[in-house]
Amino acid sequence: MSIKPLADRVVAKKDAAVDKTASGILLGTSEEKSNTAVIESVGPDVKTVKAGERFIYREYAATEVKVNGEEYLIVKEEDILAVIK
Repeated sequence: MSIKPLADRVVAKKDAAVDKTASGILLGTSEEKSNTAVIESVGPDVKTVKAGERFIYREYAATEVKVNGEEYLIVKEEDILAVIK
C-alpha cells in the first residue's frame, strides 16, 4: 500500500455490505452503507487500535480516497466508535 497515515489517523478498507444474516437469510440489495472497516495501517500517534482490527466508525467521519484503483478510508482515531472482535 502506498498510503502512510499521519498523526492520529488510520487507513482502512471498508467492509462489504452484508447480504446474508448469520442464520442464512438472504437480504435484498440495499443502498445502505456499512460503517465498518478493517485497518490497513495506523499513524504514529494512534494508541488504541492496530492494523488488522475491524472497527465501527462515526458516519460521515471518514475521508474516502482512491489510490491505484483501490478504495481506502482515512479516519481519525477519535472517530472510531468500537472494535469488533
